[in-house]
Amino acid sequence: MGAGHNHGGGLATAGARHQWRLRAALWITLTVTAVEVTGGVIAGSLALLADAGHMATDALGIAMALLAIHFANRPPSPRRTYGYARAEILAALANCLLLLGVGGYILYEAVARFITPTTSHGGLTILFGAIGLAANAVSLAILRGGQRDSLNVHGAFLEVLADALGSVAVLVSAGIIVATGWQTADPIASLLIGLMIVPRTLRLLKETLNVLLEAAPRDVDMGQVRAHILALPGVEGLHDLHVWTITSGMPVLSAHVVVSRRVLDAVGHERMLHDLQGCLGEHFDVSHCTFQLEPGGHAEHEAKLCH
Repeated sequence: MGAGHNHGGGLATAGARHQWRLRAALWITLTVTAVEVTGGVIAGSLALLADAGHMATDALGIAMALLAIHFANRPPSPRRTYGYARAEILAALANCLLLLGVGGYILYEAVARFITPTTSHGGLTILFGAIGLAANAVSLAILRGGQRDSLNVHGAFLEVLADALGSVAVLVSAGIIVATGWQTADPIASLLIGLMIVPRTLRLLKETLNVLLEAAPRDVDMGQVRAHILALPGVEGLHDLHVWTITSGMPVLSAHVVVSRRVLDAVGHERMLHDLQGCLGEHFDVSHCTFQLEPGGHAEHEAKLCH
């Protein structure tokens, strides 16, 4: 029996490569949050305060993501053989729960303002809303380059995108108030902001839970992986095939491969492992593979030992 895997230089996570994007987005978000809170209080706009509350949550989420990346890139230890790589996913989960809480609160406050209307200053709301939209556009441009690689960056991108849409809703509602004096436009905009937050967060939560439950990555077809391995000369069977994700950008695979005794004796373990690695490396994006090579009949031997 033997094992094969790639010998990379470490377990650097996808989020680590994009820390500068998260840091830039964090400072922009903190600045705009302060501006919008000030504007919301002065203008009496729930929509602006709702957008500021969402941005404050985003800032906390991004800060948690950065802290998680710091821990995730600490070296492995004898007790934590993958290091703290899962810290990124735990931060993404916490961020999801936080977003759901904020979204629910915004929806509650919006409904409350329908019942008890208040007056907001449309002109000031437009001014502060425009500042928020411009800052969100800059953050989106920064985060866009890393959101395909990391769940944390993807989560931050979705949050800032929701912020940008929220700023648009704030501007539209403020414009209606200025033009018509219809104050109900403000809680309607707040309601829309809340409804934008929740569905996106639920999708991110699903992705995060899939990682924690060690589901196969969505871009890896398990049927194709199995077919490619079984198509290699000398391979007679395959069992205990697992593909999962440690953290964003770190998919791993393990499998027991049954190889003909004749082929195994002829080419040797090293050549067989090389062929398996080459097969998966050419067709699938799996960063770490471990194989156990077994001669024909070994699986029955394993079953007897288990019983």
